Amino acid sequence: MDIAVWIVTGVVVLILGGSGVSKLAQSRERILADPRMGWANDFGQRQIRLIGVAEVAGSLGLVLPWALGILPVLTPVAGYALAALMLGATGVNIRRREYAGLPFVLLLVAAPLFVAIVRTIALANAGA
Repeated sequence: MDIAVWIVTGVVVLILGGSGVSKLAQSRERILADPRMGWANDFGQRQIRLIGVAEVAGSLGLVLPWALGILPVLTPVAGYALAALMLGATGVNIRRREYAGLPFVLLLVAAPLFVAIVRTIALANAGA
């Protein structure tokens, strides 16, 4: 099971971490040039940057505490936070009637939630 969790973690980090870095590195206008990023019309540059920071921080939090054994409780916290962030993205997609990407966004709710739940169970079993 641990291998599966690390694989899912890696995929989440690549997708959300990369997306976060992209939001931090590009201007709002450059983001809006991508037709899949219509949601950015609803947000200012500062909000887009904050979303990017949340994605990068959550991605780091999903890996580093568990991998380093330093405050591993932060890994499930990061997973729950990333799931909540992507649940917000789901709401934006629904409000904007952008249904084509919705299955992918819902997968990005489920994947960090899976990691968070498995890591929470592992911490509970370690403490028992």
